[in-house]
Amino acid sequence: MDHVFGPAMGRRAAIAGATALGAFAGTAEAAGRVRYVTANNNPYDILDPHQVFDIGRIAIRLNMYDALVRWVDNPPKLEMWLAEKVDISTDGKTYTFTLRPNLKFHDGSPLTADDVVYSMERILGLKKGAYGLFSDVVKPGTTKALDPMHVQFTLNKPFAVFMAVLSELWVVNSKVVKSHVKENDWGSEWMTRNVAGSGGYKLRRFDPAIGFQCERNEAHFMPFGPGAIDEADFRVSMETATRVLGMIKGEFTTTDGYMPAEQVERMKASGNVWFKEAESIRTFYFIINSAKAPLNDVNMRRALSCMFDYDGFNNNILGGTVVRNPGIIPNPMWGAPADLKGYTYDIDKAKWYLSQVKEKIRPLQIAAMSGYPQSEQAAQMLQAGAAKAGLEIKVVAEPFTTLVPKFDDPDRAHDLIPLWRSAYFADPHNWTGFIFHSRNFKAGNSSFYKNARVDELTDQALVITDREKRRPLYEEVSRILVEDAAGIFINNTKFYGPYSKQVKSVRFCPIGDTQDLRWIQMNT
Repeated sequence: MDHVFGPAMGRRAAIAGATALGAFAGTAEAAGRVRYVTANNNPYDILDPHQVFDIGRIAIRLNMYDALVRWVDNPPKLEMWLAEKVDISTDGKTYTFTLRPNLKFHDGSPLTADDVVYSMERILGLKKGAYGLFSDVVKPGTTKALDPMHVQFTLNKPFAVFMAVLSELWVVNSKVVKSHVKENDWGSEWMTRNVAGSGGYKLRRFDPAIGFQCERNEAHFMPFGPGAIDEADFRVSMETATRVLGMIKGEFTTTDGYMPAEQVERMKASGNVWFKEAESIRTFYFIINSAKAPLNDVNMRRALSCMFDYDGFNNNILGGTVVRNPGIIPNPMWGAPADLKGYTYDIDKAKWYLSQVKEKIRPLQIAAMSGYPQSEQAAQMLQAGAAKAGLEIKVVAEPFTTLVPKFDDPDRAHDLIPLWRSAYFADPHNWTGFIFHSRNFKAGNSSFYKNARVDELTDQALVITDREKRRPLYEEVSRILVEDAAGIFINNTKFYGPYSKQVKSVRFCPIGDTQDLRWIQMNT
């Protein structure tokens, strides 16, 4: 197994510590240092903050990189981070940020406006990760460093969520990255396995098959509180039973906050685990590949929506730990219609919709995310309902990182995928325009769904800054998405995170699900 190490780590030290990654120590403090071990059911296989855009790997971005702004608390609020202030032009198209003084990257070099500019250009050039958030409003070459302390973004049109999405403009050390560019790849090969950031934690060791270790960056501009974590291990552990047993035995400090009810009860019974419960804004739904026949027929999609037993899944399988969410926008978020009526489990109605399908009906395939029991259980629930309606569905399981590369290709993408739409920024656009606007094929719209009215409404909403004027636009979009059965919309989740007794307090934010180490306090 090859190990990849942070650039600041010497080769001799790397070899000496290489075996530790596969046999992590427990949560006990090492030599007086506060240590934290988390087990995740999603691989940490790419360190580059501009190549990926998901919650499973957000710990890499949150802890080892910084952005101009950052989301904190619940309900989420946006705070200045690398920037100390912003001036916005009256036409809503020019944003001028003043950086904090004396910002440093992990290697000690200064972080300046040039690095912010390069980071934006790199996202636009790579066309990966958060590219879809910026591509329609920020054109290459329009972001300028006025001087080392001031960076200016000139948008081609007003964009109501620009401040919100800047939380995904992770700033990289431009000089370091440029030194590793090969054949105009923006340094992506090197950045996949290395870190060039300024965040509160530095990379110590990395193995894409096992996880990564990091240690606190004492020179970070934002001071740490008492009981702050000194060292952290982020491990890949795909099996739910393994993660639960690790929590019970005290090998892990924390794991997935969206466990099945029976696993939560196992951990509770051990007496070694406490739970952080919080309202979340994270909807669970099926992506439907609308580019493939017969799923391009609305009646086929409506039939599928009637084949899912919502009450059985939400109340029986999940034990009532979630709330029925009939649309894509989470119920607590503004823009979600209070009177929205979704589909109900009705096999007779499903059969009627099937009779209206013009395309030839073929067997379908659901790709459940392996390591995520709710995804697999939902796939089986739909499969059972479909069988009653006379429709054959095959279920396969694949790791999320295997599914992601297929999201941009309608031919390779599976027919249906049960997954969550997490909060990347607290705005209805996160759940509507970004993942259902036809402009975002290959950049967020993995359903390949297209509706001219949805495009029109979400475009209108992005040039209006008044929330109350935007609200009815998103409410109409929500109704259209249900009418079109653009997805099978199931529930809004609650965060129920397990923690060892060593953890004193957690500052929960739905954006990141407490993977930001900075806000965790340990008993010392």
